[in-house]
Amino acid sequence: MFGRSSVLAKGSLLRYFSSSSSSGVLKIGDVLRQTRTFSNDDVGQYSKLSHDVNPLHFDSESARAAGFEDRLVHGLLVASLFPWIISSHFPGAIYFSQSLHFRSPVYVGDEIVGVVKAISIKQSKKRYIAKLSTKCLKNGELLVLDGEAMAILPTLALEHDSRRS
Repeated sequence: MFGRSSVLAKGSLLRYFSSSSSSGVLKIGDVLRQTRTFSNDDVGQYSKLSHDVNPLHFDSESARAAGFEDRLVHGLLVASLFPWIISSHFPGAIYFSQSLHFRSPVYVGDEIVGVVKAISIKQSKKRYIAKLSTKCLKNGELLVLDGEAMAILPTLALEHDSRRS
């Protein structure tokens, strides 16, 4: 049962936090979500930065010949939702580890929900080490990507900075 939520919408973006408490402090079991629809421009910009020019991302014919419905969004571009979710709620966080398992393709125009769930939190000096379950869902239900992340958080107080959306 979720007792607290905060929602911020901007274009194709949606931020959502759910918790069993109303304290505004991250606890084990809390879930942070961000929704994004990846565009042709996103894929093009990511390709320029990463130098990943695989034709599966740009040529529908090549993608279909490889067994896909259409052009693919880069998997690591989809996974970039996780550090975005973490840093938008915990400015100054250090995202230092991530395992990834790609389960299903993501196509340009698919609505993807990135989900980060706190599974363990340990205090270390004046910071917190958080182990997080990570997953991305297509249209809110089909698992396309999952794994675990580790982050050093400067605080457990959640921020909701609209400038980060």
